[in-house]
Amino acid sequence: MAASSAVEPTSFDPSKAYKEWEVNGKYFGDGREVALLDYIYNHPDIEQLRGNPEKILRAIDAFAQSVTGLINIGENKGVIVSDVIAQHKPEVVLELGGYIGFSAIMFGSAMKRAGGKQYYSVEKSPLFAAVATSLIDLAGLRDTVRVVVGTGAEGIQRLYDNGLLRSQIGMAFFDHHKPSYTADLKLCERLGLIGKGTVLVADNMILPGNPPYVEWVRASVEDKRAMDKAAQEKGNPNLQYNSRFVKSFEPSGMEDALEITECLGIEGA
Repeated sequence: MAASSAVEPTSFDPSKAYKEWEVNGKYFGDGREVALLDYIYNHPDIEQLRGNPEKILRAIDAFAQSVTGLINIGENKGVIVSDVIAQHKPEVVLELGGYIGFSAIMFGSAMKRAGGKQYYSVEKSPLFAAVATSLIDLAGLRDTVRVVVGTGAEGIQRLYDNGLLRSQIGMAFFDHHKPSYTADLKLCERLGLIGKGTVLVADNMILPGNPPYVEWVRASVEDKRAMDKAAQEKGNPNLQYNSRFVKSFEPSGMEDALEITECLGIEGA
């Protein structure tokens, strides 16, 4: 059984390409995120943007296409994830790595349309989290999307300790510190947040790639038990996953891919 019916795009429209990410050796955190916020709130059509997630996303795209590139997931991969949300209809979504809120607006809106209740976006940078919160509010998603400041592990644990995440979630989206993907997934497993029907979506499977994460979600239960014995970070190796690699494009036009994984349940349960 396929983990998702997502369709891989076959081409990229160069007219929609973002400007280069790298500016004077930096890819983010050089003032472009605050400049984006200023650009959006001084937009000539600001009143039409209010409460309209799609128009805000296109305004963010316009900034990244004309001013400075942004490390967003972009429209191409974003549509694939939105289709996964429409298919699986998760009630609760956990995002690790929110940046300026592009994915939280896109996927939070998709989740809301599918009948979902809550989208948690964890972002390490307080500045980026503030930008994201402002844009999420402008999009009219304040009651649906909540931004949490912290690393992936800190955010997961805080949401769990505060009772906001205490049962199985519908979807987790990984787009933060790449070496933390596997450890943070295992933390979710230990806390009981992953169960039958939970969908995992991991970005940047080509740029830069994430072999440890792919190895874990594609391994058999038997192999994961052996891996877990030697691992410092323990997960729940009894969870059965079905995973697939879905190619797409970065908003710059470079090829990238998502790993889309569905939890089939616990072996023997």
